Amino acid sequence: MENVTSWVGATAKQISRAVRRGDVPATQVVADHLDQIAISDPSLHAFRQVRSGEALSEAEKVDEQEDLANLPLAGVPVAVKENTAVAGLPTWSGSAAARSPVAEQDHEVVRRLRGAGAIVVGVTRMPEMGLWATTDDQTGATRNPWDLDRTPGGSSGGSAAAVAAGLVPIAQGNDGLGSIRIPAACCGLVGLKPGRGVVPCQLGVNDWFGLVENGVLTTTVSDAVAGFSVLAGRPPAKLVEPSRLRIGVSTRSPIVGIRPDEPNLSAVTTASKLLVQAGHDTVTAEPRYPQSLGIGVLATWFAAAALESAEMDVSQLQPRTRRHIQLGRVARRSGLVRQSQRDAWRERSINFFADRSIDLLLTPALAAVPPPAGEYSGSSWRDNMSVNMRYAPYAAPWNVAGLPAIVFPVGLRPDGLPLAVQLVGPPDSDLLLLAVAGQIEVLNPWQRHAFV
Repeated sequence: MENVTSWVGATAKQISRAVRRGDVPATQVVADHLDQIAISDPSLHAFRQVRSGEALSEAEKVDEQEDLANLPLAGVPVAVKENTAVAGLPTWSGSAAARSPVAEQDHEVVRRLRGAGAIVVGVTRMPEMGLWATTDDQTGATRNPWDLDRTPGGSSGGSAAAVAAGLVPIAQGNDGLGSIRIPAACCGLVGLKPGRGVVPCQLGVNDWFGLVENGVLTTTVSDAVAGFSVLAGRPPAKLVEPSRLRIGVSTRSPIVGIRPDEPNLSAVTTASKLLVQAGHDTVTAEPRYPQSLGIGVLATWFAAAALESAEMDVSQLQPRTRRHIQLGRVARRSGLVRQSQRDAWRERSINFFADRSIDLLLTPALAAVPPPAGEYSGSSWRDNMSVNMRYAPYAAPWNVAGLPAIVFPVGLRPDGLPLAVQLVGPPDSDLLLLAVAGQIEVLNPWQRHAFV
């Protein structure tokens, strides 16, 4: 039996193995994490709602099962982003104004998590309608466990803060323009945006015109593999050691005039050296981001807000969101939101890997330090746009392309905040991205938590 006084800080793999063996009851694991949430979340604001009684009851049902062998997440406490339906709870989507009624059934990814033995301990905060790369509303700002004065990113900011603080070992998130990868970078986590169609999405009207994907945030690659396998409806994957790869390296920002700061440049240099140490080749390979891509990203971002707000009382939404919606209506009327344009960028992106004879692409994860935690929900649309675009420009192109991309830590900034990089791959390279990230984790282990 494991000699553990508290299971807070254990990985999902460690917990599930212990529960399956009978070394610890799921109720004890869940109780430990609920206690930690009660201690830490008042300063973090990671959770919108905690399911204490329900979670313990569900853990009891796991403990009552005779055969746990086929539950890869047996007894693992998980958090779910508040725009993803959990039966019995409202689906908040970042604010009371955007909230939808109590859900009668779980979203498919929640159903799969529960089916794998995971216990949903609560739903995590996000910015209104998932539109922003910072997380706050009128009830308070979600804070980064590494530095409470900084944002954990967005829109899966609450999920990232919960994992980085050890409140849960794994959290579900979703990524429309970087909303898993940006918080992962801010909080020193592993965050995979799966390729298009690999994991069920089914969020809102049309998944932001197909840009959004569901995924998980974790502290280790092995937990990311476990979570990805469950969400994709696959048997637990076993990573295969990659053969020698040719990996392109790019620091060019998709947004003209924005350059990565020195710490983020150094992160790419560090990752490049580690990739070579792992037996791979690295070459400079700079994608060309056409101006039409930037216009299309903005138009689609705006239009997604307009579509999602069709059944809402727009007057009750935050001023920044209302402006987004207004611009989205204009973008749709003007014909700026075009599937043909998104298809063209996807084809161009896939061809980029073939034309450059590269297997993966390495980029910075962020361009600057995570912004201060603050009241962005009450700030102007212009100020929000400026903050978002200056610090997090690298994620969005790969949502438009529908390609898998992963973020993982490679060190710390001089101020002690995590540093991370992004790897992007062609279609169906999700497991390859995880395998390469796993190689880096072995060569350069990172600090898994910032306990507060």
